Amino acid sequence: MEFYNKPGDYDAINYIPHTESHGTKELWKTFWLLLGITVLDFVIYFVMPASGWRNFIFIFFGLVKAYYIVGAFMHLKHEKINLALVILVPMVFVLGLISGLLYEGSALEVMKSM
Repeated sequence: MEFYNKPGDYDAINYIPHTESHGTKELWKTFWLLLGITVLDFVIYFVMPASGWRNFIFIFFGLVKAYYIVGAFMHLKHEKINLALVILVPMVFVLGLISGLLYEGSALEVMKSM
């Protein structure tokens, strides 16, 4: 009976866990990127006058931040494409539904005023 373990074998008595990062470097990189985009959002909000371009920039930055949040913190970046599509394609339909309802809602208001 041999009690000596080779290097790399699991030893229940003398086990010392390895100090691995488990991807925290990538999470911190995403955090700083999201923080930078958010700071840029605030700067644009207070510097640029209210217009359609400012709204477009906010929507674009919001979509970029949503992409990084879903990819990094919900781990969709590492999943197969089918799972990502199962989650993302219905969101496109929901956004289409919301925009259609908003358009029809304002059309009804215009018809009432006639």
